[in-house]
Amino acid sequence: MNTEKISPVLLGIILATGIMSFAGIVSETAMNVTFPTLMKEFHINTSTVQWLTTGYLLVLALTIPVSSFLKHNISMRTLFLSAISLFILATLLCYFAPTFWILLLGRVLQGVGTGIALPLMFNIILDRAPKSKLGLCMGIASLISAIAPAVGPVLGGYIIDAYGWRVIFLVLLPLLFFSLALGFFLLKHNDIPTEKTKFNTFDYLLIVFSFTSFILATEKASSHGWTSIVVLSLLGISALTLYAFIHRSAQTPQPLIHLSVFSHRRFVLSIAVILVCQFNVLALGYLIPNYAQITLGTTASVAGFLLFPGCLVGAFLAPISGKLLDTFGAKKPILIGSILLIIALALFTIFGKTLTTAMFIGFYVCFTIGQGFVVGNTLTYGLAKLPTSLSADGNAVVNTFQQLAGAVGTSIAASLVASAQTNFALAEGTAKGSWYTFMLLCTLSVFAFICAYKMFKE
Repeated sequence: MNTEKISPVLLGIILATGIMSFAGIVSETAMNVTFPTLMKEFHINTSTVQWLTTGYLLVLALTIPVSSFLKHNISMRTLFLSAISLFILATLLCYFAPTFWILLLGRVLQGVGTGIALPLMFNIILDRAPKSKLGLCMGIASLISAIAPAVGPVLGGYIIDAYGWRVIFLVLLPLLFFSLALGFFLLKHNDIPTEKTKFNTFDYLLIVFSFTSFILATEKASSHGWTSIVVLSLLGISALTLYAFIHRSAQTPQPLIHLSVFSHRRFVLSIAVILVCQFNVLALGYLIPNYAQITLGTTASVAGFLLFPGCLVGAFLAPISGKLLDTFGAKKPILIGSILLIIALALFTIFGKTLTTAMFIGFYVCFTIGQGFVVGNTLTYGLAKLPTSLSADGNAVVNTFQQLAGAVGTSIAASLVASAQTNFALAEGTAKGSWYTFMLLCTLSVFAFICAYKMFKE
């Protein structure tokens, strides 16, 4: 009989680090509901306002690759306190922002804070959780983050209608100060890194140029077209700088990220599954509230509520799903979840032009049940297939590409909707652009199922 237990201190640390991820996602999903309001207040278009999400996720993706270096060189206590302090200051900046660009700066700085905290949470679990409880701990961590998409849209919709969008950031501050207190008392002063490594600035700049160029290409595609010189040039810069990073990483004894993680087939397949899920989650988080408000004419509160039941169900499935992995293995929950994702997105596609609020709720519940079984279990399974020496690098790779996929998902969804809005009336264009995006998401979900199936093939 297994007697290993999860210590209260470990649970407290997971909670402290998870709150930042929670706050980042809450503000992100709440802001999605505010987009129509912000477009009117700041006199900006769809392509511009979506940078509040895309910019946040891009900076997240650019910060996380540094997590392995930070883990080896800076104590967990210092990392956490720096991240939470920056996040609090950024949240205050968002609240007081006089212009859209100051608001965007605040969101970017929030992304830096979360980019430090998110891999820190998973590194702590990988280092300190009992092996027999790893799935459960990952599930608890996923629960904290997964509740946020349920809270964000509802909170955002209610606050916008009652008090205005700025209060979204104000209500997060008590949680953030609670997180600060938890981390201050639970993370030890003597928790120091065991080794020192040199930070490779040039390699990091290559990642910055590659990721930023790729995101800009997806954003510009809505106005210039995918075959335009601007878009193709940006994609070319992204590909060349990524190639240069890979080449240099293979030559240096202390790379920013050990790319040998990509030699492990099951880990690579797990990344593909997680990336598709994150792409789809963020795309739907953008599409549903905007479709509801612009095409169906709902209030911000109603639009936000459409995501609530599904997110709540998916969130509470996360630890249950992790417990199932510990007990029965990863195959069944991951494959069943993947099938549910296909069914949900097929329904969104079939009814894409005539969706109702009831359809949104029902289809999204199906989607989040599938997500609850897939994401946390796939992450746990994929990282478990790596040698212990590569776990921090694997964690950095997964989290980096996960946030990048989310940024791309939001950007492409916004691009497709914005493109359709230019050719049709606003309400009709929003519906058509959303339908195009649903078809894309459904196709990607089939690809994810194939990758999930191959994970368990010898």
